Amino acid sequence: MVFFRTILYMFELKKVISSLLMPLPAMLILGFVGLMLIMFTVRRKTGCMFVLFSLVGIFLISFQPFATRMLMPLERQYSAFLPVDGTIDYVMVLGSGHVVDDQIPPTSELSRTALVRLNEGIRVMRMYPGSKLILSGYSGGSEFSHARMLAVVALALGVNKSDIILLETAKDTWEEARQAAAFVQQRRLVLVTSASHMERALKEFNSAGIDPIPAPTNFLAQTNIEQPWEKYAPRARYLEQTERYWYETLGLLWQDLRDWASGHGDTELDINSN
Repeated sequence: MVFFRTILYMFELKKVISSLLMPLPAMLILGFVGLMLIMFTVRRKTGCMFVLFSLVGIFLISFQPFATRMLMPLERQYSAFLPVDGTIDYVMVLGSGHVVDDQIPPTSELSRTALVRLNEGIRVMRMYPGSKLILSGYSGGSEFSHARMLAVVALALGVNKSDIILLETAKDTWEEARQAAAFVQQRRLVLVTSASHMERALKEFNSAGIDPIPAPTNFLAQTNIEQPWEKYAPRARYLEQTERYWYETLGLLWQDLRDWASGHGDTELDINSN
């Protein structure tokens, strides 16, 4: 019980820290620090520099040329899924948030990212009759797991209940990969997730002993924007692109650090055992 509680606290701590390191919260914190320096200390010039840096930063992270230039290389590492020879046994859709609200349709209870991923998973699944749809995601504090919410929408979109497999306790991609490995084994799997998340997801699945076929979706970064008022005015959707880039960059860094620490720990264990 103590072990699982420790794991839960580590997961929550990781989420809190990563949230504070996101571009918008970080810029706002800098801005507030600057205001405190201006209002309550004699270091007004330093405070003004903090505020200026904060405002310029907020402009840049919501500016299309800046945001798209960062995110697009990450998203375009893997092309959209095209039919492959042979059969596909499983199509797995990674979860991405939901709400529970009886006053709105089930499709609106899923986050936009989750809905796009699910639609792509169903599209791929229908190319291969007999394949199973794996849906993952824990409850995240709500009364229903994310996997179950995905299943509700999948059923409404015509997927047979017998073709759906739920992984309802996986909190992150590491757990999703290892739970999937338990029954996928050497059978063919298509992995559906956001294009920006695909590199990190494939690393987790490869480390779990699975070599899935990537099916990226939810591409956000686009360069073919002609209207200058759309391209050069700061907008929330460009801020989202910057946040996706930074979130995945932090995730890759954490992944490398975790793998290094794990390997270092294994080495120490081997030395001690000899």
